[in-house]
Amino acid sequence: MDPKIPYIFNFLKDIATNNNRQWFAEHRDRYQTAKSYFEEYAQQIIVRIAEFDTDMAHLNVKDCTYRIYRDTRFSTDKSPYKRHFGIFVNSHGKQSYRCGYYLHIQPDGQSLVAGGTWCPPSNVMRAVRQAIVDEIEEFRDIVENKEFKKLFPVIGEAHLKTMAKGFPKDFAYPQYLRAKDFNIICMLPDEFFFTDNWMDNVIQAFRIAKPYNDFINYTIDEFL
Repeated sequence: MDPKIPYIFNFLKDIATNNNRQWFAEHRDRYQTAKSYFEEYAQQIIVRIAEFDTDMAHLNVKDCTYRIYRDTRFSTDKSPYKRHFGIFVNSHGKQSYRCGYYLHIQPDGQSLVAGGTWCPPSNVMRAVRQAIVDEIEEFRDIVENKEFKKLFPVIGEAHLKTMAKGFPKDFAYPQYLRAKDFNIICMLPDEFFFTDNWMDNVIQAFRIAKPYNDFINYTIDEFL
């Protein structure tokens, strides 16, 4: 097993327990080592995604990774440091509403792979919903595919209780319009990463997510 993975997990567990500036200052060398290990993986992920999604070929690690420092201005949690490492591979940048590929590594079963888009503007949400209505069979072919449903059984993290405003209440597939966002998530247990083929499995999940990303991005691109 690659020793980099346990090193990353051990650091993240420790910073979750000791989330304060004094501890971080005393263990900054551990952070730098864990960060460098994660960035090695991030580079490999970018290269491998670009093999099947060439829009990502121009990206580098800095384009896709995040600072460990939390923005606590509007949060009741004043812990200064994140408890995870993440990479978001998006051809338009980390802040884009466009769909991309996200890997989040966090101990205690909080890791995940994700695709899609999160919290796009209301006009984009409406346009995507309309695209689903207009091209429902194409959309179903993607999201009802056996491999896709196994990894990403639910569209969106939160859902409206009733049909989205402005859409027919008798639409045959209301579950696809009630999502409050269009991200797709597959949670990963810690042991997922303690195998020799964990990255192959991450890349395969992203391959499966690509047709979904392409469908949503076709509409989002009209608003960028």
